Amino acid sequence: MAVRGDSAYARLARELREAILRHDFPDGVRLPTEAELAAAHGVSRQTVRRAFQDLVAEGLVDRAPGRGTFAAPQHDRHARQFGSVEDLMALPLDTTMRLVSPLRRMTDPDAAARLRLGCDRVDRVAFLRLHEATPFCLTNVSLPPEVGELLTGLPELTEKGPLLGSTVIGMLDGRLPHPIAQAEQSVTVTLADSAACEHLGCPPEHPLLRIDRLYVSTAGHPVELAISRFLPEHYTYRVRLRRRRC
Repeated sequence: MAVRGDSAYARLARELREAILRHDFPDGVRLPTEAELAAAHGVSRQTVRRAFQDLVAEGLVDRAPGRGTFAAPQHDRHARQFGSVEDLMALPLDTTMRLVSPLRRMTDPDAAARLRLGCDRVDRVAFLRLHEATPFCLTNVSLPPEVGELLTGLPELTEKGPLLGSTVIGMLDGRLPHPIAQAEQSVTVTLADSAACEHLGCPPEHPLLRIDRLYVSTAGHPVELAISRFLPEHYTYRVRLRRRRC
């Protein structure tokens, strides 16, 4: 997915990342050389080198002096790096989402308060994420009722079981009067409850990684609260921190 404002190396890194996740370059298969990629994409070798540096940092490729650049073994752990709201909207190419609780209105004072609503009612949908048929994440999405109404009737949110082709925030972005501007995130540890045990196949009170994301529009209004619980043995979360320029 192209993102407006991307640099040339970021666009190239994104294309290579997607190709690797599609298994276009199976483990141990050499990627095109810097010169080949530079010619194919009309960029400099320095741009290609910078894109490769990102993929090395993400653990997606290995570089062997004199031999080339190779796709790194991925095994059974899903690794995901996020650098923008667009990354959060995109469904990773190597994962699928299965609806486990259709969109419905319910009372949840805590979620309503975090969404800064004047009532206790929210619209709620839950889905399971799988990597190579292995469930690794259970997500509950809460929406303000007026936002939830924008998604009313979508079969992928009302018929339990189908695999989703987009994230909920991705479905919303083109329907909201004001686009998504930012996501506020917190990362903690929690213990598996009965729902997590049922869908993730883990024992009661198994430690889980919990990531909460509150999405806010350009008008400053919260439009989605997503609470995800991950099996740490099947998931790695990476964030790149950059030093500010002096």
